[in-house]
Amino acid sequence: MGFIRSYRLRLLRKRWRIRAFRKRRELRPVADRTKAIKKNDIIVFSTLRNERVRLSYFLRYYRDLGVSHFIMVDNNSDDGSREFLADQPDVTLFSTSHSYKRSRFGVDWLNWLQMKYAHGHWSLVVDVDEFFVYPFCDTRPLRALTDWLDASSIRSFGAMLLDMYPKGPINAEPYRAGQNPMEIASWFDAGNYTIERNKKFGNLWIQGGPRARMFFRDKPELAPALNKTPLVKWDRSYVYASSTHMLLPRGLNLVYDEWGGEKTSGCLLHAKFLNTFSEKAEEELRRGQHYSASVEYKAYAAALEDSPVIWTRWSEKYINWRQLEILGLMSKGNWA
Repeated sequence: MGFIRSYRLRLLRKRWRIRAFRKRRELRPVADRTKAIKKNDIIVFSTLRNERVRLSYFLRYYRDLGVSHFIMVDNNSDDGSREFLADQPDVTLFSTSHSYKRSRFGVDWLNWLQMKYAHGHWSLVVDVDEFFVYPFCDTRPLRALTDWLDASSIRSFGAMLLDMYPKGPINAEPYRAGQNPMEIASWFDAGNYTIERNKKFGNLWIQGGPRARMFFRDKPELAPALNKTPLVKWDRSYVYASSTHMLLPRGLNLVYDEWGGEKTSGCLLHAKFLNTFSEKAEEELRRGQHYSASVEYKAYAAALEDSPVIWTRWSEKYINWRQLEILGLMSKGNWA
């Protein structure tokens, strides 16, 4: 059975690599600065649509961590996102008006771009509302982490998606361009998470948090997955299978200790719940470009009619990565 499963996964990986190769035709270069990428540069990859208000802080955050180059796909924005990114000296920008859904929610586009530009580099795949936090991130650059991973022969690094939210109503405080979103969305759920092992791909499947209790309380099994493997020492033979939730080859998904110990891991602070969220949810529901007939955005739209407050008296206010480690949401493992 193990041999058959491995064979099927190899065929699946081959199929997705071919698919990514074909989808390259959907991408139009707007600003190609890839010749500036140096051998050891860490590269961020991301897809977006109409995220102009978020982009200034997003770029600054990752530049401050030590990211050298950004390769981004703009999916038909009309709010100035494309023009802003095209002017950034460390951004390579591609544009497409093709279907996000038919590209497997952007996975095909990024798989192709990583095949072409990320081979031999540490690649970090994040959305523009996700902020990578890792052990010692307040004192050590991202290069220190990737150097340690290289020295330890570790090819992939896991991070749990941690939904952040404000204390009051989502729409109460306006978010300003360039602002740290955690100044507004500074709270999170410390518990309320379930973990299951995906037998096919070997990754952990994590659900829960505020989206499960607020938007999927009647059907928690439909709540979004929170497990991600965003940081990978990329090889052109690799592919993401479903967003950054799982990869092939299967071994890249083993970012946890199977024997009960703790592997080094991080978190992605997910600043989704700002005052921009209601408008974004309505737009994405109209477009119908998201997973499972946009079931996630249907749940958001239904709940947002009542102007919900996500905060509860059990919510925790974010301080730093050490707090997340104490709560068991990430671990420094053997990295000291």
